[in-house]
Amino acid sequence: MKNVTDSFVFLGHWPSAGSFGFNTDILATNLINLSVVLDVLIFFGKGVLNDLLDNRKQRILSTIRNSEELRGKAIEQLEKARARLKKVEMEADQFRVNGYSEIEREKINLINSTYKTLEQLENYKNETIQFEQQKAINQVRQQVFQQALQGALGTLNSCLNNELHLRTINANIGMFGAMNEITD
Repeated sequence: MKNVTDSFVFLGHWPSAGSFGFNTDILATNLINLSVVLDVLIFFGKGVLNDLLDNRKQRILSTIRNSEELRGKAIEQLEKARARLKKVEMEADQFRVNGYSEIEREKINLINSTYKTLEQLENYKNETIQFEQQKAINQVRQQVFQQALQGALGTLNSCLNNELHLRTINANIGMFGAMNEITD
């Protein structure tokens, strides 16, 4: 520290005129050189530094403006997307409601169709039963008729003798003869 103060004291002892020389005290000359360089840098670098800072400021402001524009566009696109989403959700709800009502209509139509089919099948079943009953009744009638006819023939054959047989034939011939006279 003493050297630093000695160098400043030494500066005070310089002869004022006519002599020019080199100062070999490194600390004293460095401080002077450093202060001269700083003054020159401040004086001349002030404009350059101001220009650099202004350019940097303009770039930052430009970036902020661009960011604000992009933000505005993004917000606009977000609003459009929200509007489209709302529209799609409304359409989906409408499709869902229409789908449920369509399902209900199809369900009712299917129930009605099934009911009609069951009615037709019931009618066919009843007609088939009636047909089969009529067929069975006709078969029973035919069998009863055949049995009655066989029984009557058997009774006639057992009761009918030759004399009764000849009288029946003569009576029938007489009826045919009478019918012939009426028609002539």
